[in-house]
Formats: sequence, C-alpha cells, structure tokens
Amino acid sequence: MIPDDTGSFIRGRWAPVEAPDGVLTRAAPGDLDDALPPYAFALAHVDDAVAAARAAQPAWSALGLDARSAHLTRLRDALAQHENALALAISREMGKVIREARAEVKAMIAKVDITLTDGLALVRDTTLDARFSWRWRPHGCLAVLGPFNFPLHLPHGHIVPALLLGNTVVFKPSEVTPGCGAVYARVIESVGLPPGVFNLVQGDGVVGAALGGHEGVDGVLFTGSYAVGEKLRRVNVSSPGRILALELGGKNAAIVLDDAPFEKAAEDVVVSAFSTTGQRCSCASRLIVTRGVAERFIAEVARRAAALTVGHPLDPAAFCGPLASPRALEKFEALQKLAEEEGAHAVIAPAEAAVTWEGRAHRGCYATPRVRVVTARVKRSAYQREESFGPDLAVYVVDDLDEALAVADDTDYGLTAGVWTESEAAFERAASALRVGALSWNAPTVGASSRLPFGGVKNSGNHRPAGAFSTLYCAYPMAVTRG
Repeated sequence: MIPDDTGSFIRGRWAPVEAPDGVLTRAAPGDLDDALPPYAFALAHVDDAVAAARAAQPAWSALGLDARSAHLTRLRDALAQHENALALAISREMGKVIREARAEVKAMIAKVDITLTDGLALVRDTTLDARFSWRWRPHGCLAVLGPFNFPLHLPHGHIVPALLLGNTVVFKPSEVTPGCGAVYARVIESVGLPPGVFNLVQGDGVVGAALGGHEGVDGVLFTGSYAVGEKLRRVNVSSPGRILALELGGKNAAIVLDDAPFEKAAEDVVVSAFSTTGQRCSCASRLIVTRGVAERFIAEVARRAAALTVGHPLDPAAFCGPLASPRALEKFEALQKLAEEEGAHAVIAPAEAAVTWEGRAHRGCYATPRVRVVTARVKRSAYQREESFGPDLAVYVVDDLDEALAVADDTDYGLTAGVWTESEAAFERAASALRVGALSWNAPTVGASSRLPFGGVKNSGNHRPAGAFSTLYCAYPMAVTRG
C-alpha cells in the first residue's frame, strides 16, 4: 500500500491506492540521482472524486458568498504559513530556480485577495429596477487539470474563483509534478473545507482524459499545451453545456524597432526568452528586429544570454535551472537539431551545462541558452512554428514595422507579444494589428499581473482568459424578471 499522501484526496480524507492502475516515477530534474516519491493512481478514483464533488456542491453553494470567502481567506493564510515548503516542493520536483518558486507561491497568496476584490467585482449580482435583475450561479462540479511549469499557481488560479463562486473541484496535477499537488492538498486539508468541496486525483494522461471528459463534470479548466487542449475540446464537443476554459501555448514575438530603448530592450528580451528556462507559455521565443539596429542588438542579446548562470534549482545565483523532465529535454534538443538542419545560425555555440552545487556536480536536465538567426523561413518548420518550451530564441531580421508585424502574426498562436519602441504611434499600430491576448510596450512578455485578464486567441485559448477574469468562466448569469 502506498503512503496516504501519495494517493487521492477525496471527501476530505486521503484515499490510498491499494490496486494501482499505474505509478508515476520520476527523478528531480536538477539532480537525476535524487529519486522522487512514487505516486500510484487508480482510474476508479476519478468516478469517486466526481461523485464526492457533486454531492458536496449544493451545500457549498448554499453556504453563501461570505462564508466561502472566509474559507478562502483561511486558505490564503495557510499558504503564507507554508510558503517555504511549497516553494521547495516546486523547486525540487519541477526544477524551477528557488527565486522563481518563491515568487510563484507569493502569486498564489495574492491570487486569493485579487479574486475576492477585482475578480468578484466582475460577477456581482445586479439589480436594474424593481422588475429586472441578474445573479451569478455556479456551474457545479469543475475539473481542474494543471500544467507542470507553474504546478501550483496556475491550477490555484482556477480553483480559488471556482470555490468562491460556489463550485466544487476535482484537481488533477500534471504527471510531472504530482508531489506539488499533494503538498497543495495538504495545505487545503488544514483549512477544513467541507468534505468533497476540494478533491485531488493523481495520474497520467489516461486519468486526465477520464476526468476531462467525465459526464459528471460541469466544466473543465485547463492550462497546458495546444495538443492536450484540442483533445479536451474534441471529447467535449457533444456537451455544449459544459464550460471549457483553455489556456494553451504560445509562439510569442518580441518586436524591437530601430528607435527602441537599446539597453532596456536587450535586458527585457533576455528576461522574456529565458525566464523559467524558457518554460513559460508567455516566453518570447521569437525576436523580430529591424535591420537598422539588428547587428548590434543581436550581439548584445547573445552576450547577455551567454552570461546567464545555469545552475541547480536551489542555487540563489542561478537564473536558469533544468528543464522539467528528461522528456522535455529530449524534445528541446530535437527541435535544436531541426533548427541546424534548416540553417538557423547559432549565435551562441551550444555548450554542455556543467552544474555544481554544494561541492558536487549534478547530473540533470540542463540546457544552456540558445540564440539562433533564422536565415530562411520554412512554412511547416516545427522549430519555427511550434512551442520550443526551452531556452531558445529564434531571431528574424526585417526591414520595417509592417514586415515585423506580418512575421509576428504568422503563427498559429496568439498569446503574448512585446514591442520595444519610443513611438506611441508605432505601438498603437502593433496593438491594432497583432492578434494576441496580452501585449507589452517596452516591458517583458513574462510576469503579467494577476489583476489583468490572461489568455490568448487562435490556438492559444478559447476566449476564456484567466487572471482576474477567471471568475467569469466559473459562473453564469441568470436573468430574473419580476411581475
């Protein structure tokens, strides 16, 4: 029998897996000799967790907004109390450098207050006059499927508004980061939510598919890749009443014009490209720079990228940690090979990352930053069109703003973009032309405020932005007419 906290959390208690359908086994990506605890899973727990959530939902909704808010305030305080344990779990299991892991937990704490203020303001019951009003109603039982790159902040960003508005939740963490999900469930357990309001099931893609298409769920809230999001859309295509909130990937552009603030733009582009070792959906993986400044700017970005410290996740000096898993590293290196075959010139020669921490070398999923100049645009290039999700920046040199906008928008994705220019008119032209959900002006593409909507268009989402706007997909408006 697997220890309690490696099983599921259903009806307010831990449900060990006695007859597993599989076991998630991993090693810490920062040190592959550091074996992480195995997480057994059982497909039957999906049915049990959904049944528990459905049974608990009417009473949770009837509890009222003030009581639910009080529960979430206690959750905020519990997150702050366990901030260090949560950050260490993220850093060890996902490989995120400890500085960024701590920032992720702080964002989780802030998310509660943002939801209780800015988010709630979007879904307040409203009375027009004596006859007409509307109120917001919960969907019911919501499935939350989490990613590995922000293993707690992003699912937490679905869970908090879902609970606030009277829904109950079944959460499945990424199979890459089950331990983070278990630690989060332990924190929620300490808050004392009514049994069945929050449930956790572990598992692989088979479990995720079972939960995401379960006939007992009233909505699916997912952050992750386009490929998985498309599978969820297809499995739910015959259930139009089931809400889908999909926050998917990006192939984001950083547009640098001749009149850009040079030093700031160089720093911002490096931060945009290589934060979280390139494993953010909002990372800039394409630099589009106008010819007048291109040679000097590319050299400066390459110099800064080459100087970044690749290190163990717990090393406070590290800017980049490892990729999240051996599979992620293999995919990244395969795209690098394609880039070479297509003639994308490496400005920084690829090098093997030698990582030492606390007096010894660490064998992990490390990759050094790459900057490549694309000399030929290949229409169906996986390197040029797919999310690399690693420390890589593809550079395109263009003649003017019009060409820059055309190249930037020539992608199946539409999540974020950044424009560096001193010209407000040029920025406004970009804002009108680019089909993205988030646009920055002389600021990094990463690090969006949770007080803003966060989502994309095209293959980056389905018009259900998260951030402060997450409350809008966690409830629906009911019109009321009085005679």
